[in-house]
Amino acid sequence: MSHVILDEASLRILDELQQNAELSNAELAERIGLSASPCWRRVVDLKQSGVLRGSVSLVDPLKLGLAVNVFVHVTLKQQDKDSLEVFTRAIAMRPEVMECYLMSGEADFMLRVVIEDLIKYQTLLLECLTQIPGVASIRSSFALSQVKYTTALPTGHLRKG
Repeated sequence: MSHVILDEASLRILDELQQNAELSNAELAERIGLSASPCWRRVVDLKQSGVLRGSVSLVDPLKLGLAVNVFVHVTLKQQDKDSLEVFTRAIAMRPEVMECYLMSGEADFMLRVVIEDLIKYQTLLLECLTQIPGVASIRSSFALSQVKYTTALPTGHLRKG
C-alpha cells in the first residue's frame, strides 16, 4: 500500500476541496494562501496521482424519499472465491446498496442500503438478497437517526508535529 507524500499546502487543498469541491481555483488559492497558478498545478498533480479521484454532488436522501438506512450483515455458506464473486457481482448491480464491504468476524459482508421504506426493503430482501446463491444468513439493523455523516477523510495524521 503506497501513499503519496503531501506537504502542508496540498493537505490544505484536500481539506478545502473535501468541504466544498465547487470552489473556484481563485477561491481555493485565497483560502490556502497560494497564488492561483501554483494552486491549480497542485490540484492537477493531486488528480494525476490519484489522490483526488473526482467530484460529486451530495444529495439529501430524505428529499428523494429515501428514509430508511439499513446495515445488512450477510454470511455465506462457504467463503471460497467463487461464492465471494457471485455475491459481489449480484450486489454491484443494486443501486440501493450504497456500500458493501468484505468483512472479518461473524458476517462475511456488510452492506449499507438506502431505501424508501420497510416494504421496499422487504422486497429487496426476499427478491434479491435471499436469492443470491450461497447466502446462509442475513441480519438487518435499521438506523434510527444519523448521528454523524461525512465524506471528508481525515488528513491530520499526514501533518508533521
